[in-house]
Amino acid sequence: MKINYEKAMEELQQIVAQLQEDKLTVDELSEKVKRAAELIAQCRKKLRQTEEELEGLLGD
Repeated sequence: MKINYEKAMEELQQIVAQLQEDKLTVDELSEKVKRAAELIAQCRKKLRQTEEELEGLLGD
């Protein structure tokens, strides 16, 4: 499921806060890490696309 950049960042911040609380079970931790990796990949892809669009506009 794709979500926009801002929502992905919000969810990542929530995951980080949960990890810092250190109250997750091993299974929950595993799921949170997987989800964080998905969100990071989506954010990186969006940033790359935006960078390419800007380069196209600027003619670089």
